[in-house]
Amino acid sequence: MEDLKLVIVGHVDHGKSTLIGRLLLDTNSLPDGKLEEIEETCKKLGREVELAYITDNLREEREQGITIDTAQIFFKTRKRNYVIIDAPGHVEFVKNMVTGASQAQAAVLLVDAGEGVQEQTRRHAYILGLLDLKQVIVAMNKMDLVGYREERFKEVEEELRKFLTTINVTPKHLIPISAKDGDNIAARSAKMGWYTGPTFLEALDLLGAQQKTLGGALRYPVQDVYVHGGKRIFVGRVESGTIHVGDEVTVYPDPRMTKIKSIEVYMKDKKEAEAGESIGVTTKDKLFIERGNVICAGKPPKVTDTLDAKVFWMGKKPLQPGDKVTIRIATQETECTVEVKKRMNSSTLEELGPGPLENNEVAEATIKTDNPVVAESFNDIPELGRFVLIKDNDIIAGGTLY
Repeated sequence: MEDLKLVIVGHVDHGKSTLIGRLLLDTNSLPDGKLEEIEETCKKLGREVELAYITDNLREEREQGITIDTAQIFFKTRKRNYVIIDAPGHVEFVKNMVTGASQAQAAVLLVDAGEGVQEQTRRHAYILGLLDLKQVIVAMNKMDLVGYREERFKEVEEELRKFLTTINVTPKHLIPISAKDGDNIAARSAKMGWYTGPTFLEALDLLGAQQKTLGGALRYPVQDVYVHGGKRIFVGRVESGTIHVGDEVTVYPDPRMTKIKSIEVYMKDKKEAEAGESIGVTTKDKLFIERGNVICAGKPPKVTDTLDAKVFWMGKKPLQPGDKVTIRIATQETECTVEVKKRMNSSTLEELGPGPLENNEVAEATIKTDNPVVAESFNDIPELGRFVLIKDNDIIAGGTLY
């Protein structure tokens, strides 16, 4: 059965945790005893039973009523297994949301039918566009609070589509739901006879399966080096293409050629591996290979010290011209500077004048690295086309290369 990774995003209090709880309940994906645990917890807190507590497992999340971390939750339909990446909605937790969305193959943008499009709705939608997520479903939640009215649905739909068009996000489906009551989740709601599209679960099953970058060039960033039984084993994850014993490969960024001597997987005799697999390899020649090197075959990669990028700034302090930060692309790390060409408000997309890059602003920028790196366009090989910027061990920005 195929898998699909899904991120659910949206403004705080628009019902993400409740939707996830409903999905787990309606697909019989709750672990044994979980519902009883939720009932007991809510009783102790003096609250009615809420589906949101299925996902908000941390005590401080329960007490504060907001989701503060990115968690992975699993459920399945008859067609496939789903991995939900529950991304926070509160403005302070945009960093976690960026991390969650960067791992996903599809996204659900949740909007409260009563409140309509909010600042965080626009900001999260922008991030989905920045990460070039092509498969987006919009779920308009809390239709029960607006009397299941088609007129209200159309009002919010028009406002949302207008904004999504400006950031090149085209939703596959826009579905009116009530996560709390289960309307249009697993079964069609009699209260919204005017809606003729798929239910939420049907819409998910209509999405394309997880796409692995199997074809084309091999890209294998080295994560670590182990010495075992007299062998130097270079471990990592195949990010695109396939790798076989006997393949001629080149190690970058300082090009050196060799052949793959063996593929190392615990307790297995393996002759090949494909995109998505974590493995170890040994080489025929005794080359000095270290973390951050990228083993390649096929079309040579782009090795450069100048990167064109879209940057989402999350640092508490603004980015000043000439500031030194660390860029991380896959397992590669080097110091760099960021030259901002254009900066914008991430919610309104209003272009801003010259000045430092502030928290939650986005920019088109040129990144100059101290050392050459292996980089690809995000559209070609996402894993080598996305990056984070780090200062004092804190992630202060994320973005994509083009």
